[in-house]
Amino acid sequence: MLVLFAFLLGLAVGSFLNVVIYRLPRGESLLYPPSHCPACGHRLGPAELVPVLSYAVQRGRCRHCGARISPRYPLVELLTGGLYAYAAWRLGPGLELLFAFLFLALLVALAFIDIDTYELPDVLTYSGLFLGLFAGFLLGRFEEAFWGALRSAGLLVLLGEYASLVLRRFKDARPTWPVGFHQVDLAALLGTLGFEVGLAAGLFSWGLNQVKKRPFNLPIPLLLGLFPLALLLSPKGPVAALLDGLAAAGALALLGGLYWALFATDEEEEEDDEPVAMGFGDVKLAGMIGAWTGFYSFLVALVVAVFSGAILGLLLRRRKLPFGPYLALGGVVAYFHGAEVIARYLSYLGW
Repeated sequence: MLVLFAFLLGLAVGSFLNVVIYRLPRGESLLYPPSHCPACGHRLGPAELVPVLSYAVQRGRCRHCGARISPRYPLVELLTGGLYAYAAWRLGPGLELLFAFLFLALLVALAFIDIDTYELPDVLTYSGLFLGLFAGFLLGRFEEAFWGALRSAGLLVLLGEYASLVLRRFKDARPTWPVGFHQVDLAALLGTLGFEVGLAAGLFSWGLNQVKKRPFNLPIPLLLGLFPLALLLSPKGPVAALLDGLAAAGALALLGGLYWALFATDEEEEEDDEPVAMGFGDVKLAGMIGAWTGFYSFLVALVVAVFSGAILGLLLRRRKLPFGPYLALGGVVAYFHGAEVIARYLSYLGW
């Protein structure tokens, strides 16, 4: 009965997510006007809002103007219903199941918005991040959620930084005032000496830029070039240094992203013509997923995302694909099976 209830609840939530997916990127209210046909504007009645069934009965068309309704609407509803049912089957009744429902709903919304717009809204990624930390606190695993968020974001931002460095042919990036990738890379480098050292260095550089009213940064090729050397020379060992460096980079990335989300102007948000390997929204999504799964399970999510994205990219013969849907898929796998996959892998290695 719990699984059935979860499935029906998921259908209803999926119906609402369709509204979020369509309206949020357009800056429209999620509540007003009520649901209506996008072609003729007719307000939908209760009989036209039953998840999946209304679409089937109406044969995928508006009852009033005959316009075709995208099959993605019932797909989102069925996908959400299936995920909710699986969560109920895996977790059983309890507080964790309620949080899982919220996490899955955010992943579905983010995945489809990224497919449509190649953007991941800050209001969803940061809401998911803070909600993941709150869930970790209530469920007794706040420390895992905290470090998972920082290290996951740090890992993805540094992978993107090294890839972007290659695309720029090892030239420095255009500086961003007051905070940008220069501060993130500085935090990563000095974070190998300790998380607090890296975070303080990044914040100091940010504050210095703010006071001087212009960018004052060390070049990114130098910072990224010294990072592997710092790992090898660290007295506490390369693994511990790497974890601290990732956490410091992730903290600066998420704080900087929050700053730009709250204070960026339209002029500052204009597209940059520099080549980039990864959008910054993916970094925020990585931090969000890491808060829910922990860092090591996030590694499972990243592997799933990379391989599934690569396979689909080859099948579709497309060079540019949004990474968010694949990260979301990896997040689902990691949330339910990450620890199991890691345990089996370590067992296979004999550890």
